[in-house]
Amino acid sequence: MIDLSAIPWADLAPFIIAGFLAQLVDSALGMAFGVIANSLLVVLGLPPAMASSVTHTVESFTSGVSGISHALQRNVDWPLFSRLVIPGIAGGLTGVWAVTHLHLDFVRPVVLVYLAAVGIYLIWRGARRAQAYRRMRMVGPLGLVAGFLDSFGGAWGPVTTGSLIAQGMTPRMAVGTVNAAEFFVSVTVLSAFIGSLGLQSFALAASGLLIGGVVAAPLGALVTRRASGRNMTQWIGGVLIAVALWGLISLTLAPGPLFFRM
Repeated sequence: MIDLSAIPWADLAPFIIAGFLAQLVDSALGMAFGVIANSLLVVLGLPPAMASSVTHTVESFTSGVSGISHALQRNVDWPLFSRLVIPGIAGGLTGVWAVTHLHLDFVRPVVLVYLAAVGIYLIWRGARRAQAYRRMRMVGPLGLVAGFLDSFGGAWGPVTTGSLIAQGMTPRMAVGTVNAAEFFVSVTVLSAFIGSLGLQSFALAASGLLIGGVVAAPLGALVTRRASGRNMTQWIGGVLIAVALWGLISLTLAPGPLFFRM
């Protein structure tokens, strides 16, 4: 039996709030858990390396809850999910090998510029005409590239969600499908990194993030189902631009410790 009175709730509270806010945005818009959680954890006093480790570990659990929540809200396109998840896993494993053997720092600014361009396009498109659902093309290569980038940049959500909506997919289904597939990609990447992460990642910060994230995931899925396609398209475009600008500024100021996961 867990003694609830022995839990340091006052110390946990800031991390619970950080996890709640980060997962609410991620579950509703299909991206940005990493960049929000990392930023808030560093502001709360964690070293950047520890913040990244904690975020990656917790995201493996919150993405699972988010995926189940989207499935219950009928936000998942299962045929598209099957086309996305296997290449995503393969890309994640390839990325883990690459990040431990190669120097790929040049990829990050390229990805950030791409995300900013997609974000601008989505804001422009969302203001002009409704999204039309159609069969997506190049899903396998998209999953492979996004899984690869996720292993060292956490770019699964921004790359996949933004690209699918830019092709014309309904935002609700794009966000739900990406969130459902993210669990499998995150667990794959985490399993490959588990030797370096270790169980020490589950500290006070990780516990708080996990509690807040699990609570927020169902709420985000509900927001996704209720929001209009036009509004979601513009919201996602705005988040992509914010993530890209934050990443580029961080790379300019201090390429190592200030580049937070997307």
